[in-house]
Amino acid sequence: SLKGPILQPHRHSIPPPFVCGSFSGTCSTLLFQPLDLVKTRLQTSQSGMQPGSSRVGMTSVLLGVVRTERLLGLWKGASPSFVRTIPGVGIYFSSYHSLKQHFFQDSRPGAAQAVMLGGGARTVAGVVMLPITVIKTRFECGRYSYVSVSGALRSVCRSEGPAALFSGLMATLLRDVPFSGIYVMFYSQTKASLPLSPSAPVANFSCGVLSGVLASLVTQPADVVKTHVQVNPQLRTTEAVRHIYTAHGLQGFFRGAVPRCLRRTMMAAMAWTVYEQMMAHVGLKS
Repeated sequence: SLKGPILQPHRHSIPPPFVCGSFSGTCSTLLFQPLDLVKTRLQTSQSGMQPGSSRVGMTSVLLGVVRTERLLGLWKGASPSFVRTIPGVGIYFSSYHSLKQHFFQDSRPGAAQAVMLGGGARTVAGVVMLPITVIKTRFECGRYSYVSVSGALRSVCRSEGPAALFSGLMATLLRDVPFSGIYVMFYSQTKASLPLSPSAPVANFSCGVLSGVLASLVTQPADVVKTHVQVNPQLRTTEAVRHIYTAHGLQGFFRGAVPRCLRRTMMAAMAWTVYEQMMAHVGLKS
């Protein structure tokens, strides 16, 4: 009979949450990569500044990049961003979906459970994709003359050893796990309290923007430390914290907050909106 194989075409295919997550991540990365580049330049520029010197703003960095590297220079680091985002967001949403199905198949997770769901999914994706994150940060900072992602990986392994690809692991997890946990908590709780249909794209996006702003501000200091460690792998996390505080005070930990907040908020809001619409389209509960 021909019915058996025809009725089960997806048994060995890529899981729908992975496909939906990867597609949503691709869309958001393409749109918001310039903000990530500006954020990285702002954070790395402060390491060469003398205490008390005039600050470089977001607008001047943006114009400086366009002037010296042309408009396409704003998408420098896009290739490692895509290499990281396409599987990374797919892994994140697959992990999130699996954890949710396993622990909360018949119930809505509360605030604490939502934090654990988001944090657990981000831990898996963050550790797996960290080497590409390191390469992406170095591409964007403008200090390294890498030509391709594969060439950059070979160069780092040859000159610094494979361990350098996992530099900033602690700072990355301290940034991404709380961000994802806080984001999922605010997102799920805000959606549950809305009078609108919780599956409406406008509702999803609005909840995503609010959640992204709050989560970005809470985790900004860890992002600054992570950038310093990955650009200067000889720095330990504690040394980076001490250096930033000594040179720039508490405000140094919020360097690049505006472009990061804009980018993380819009990327997360778009990623979750596209993911939930695609999951609904294929008939799966997100």
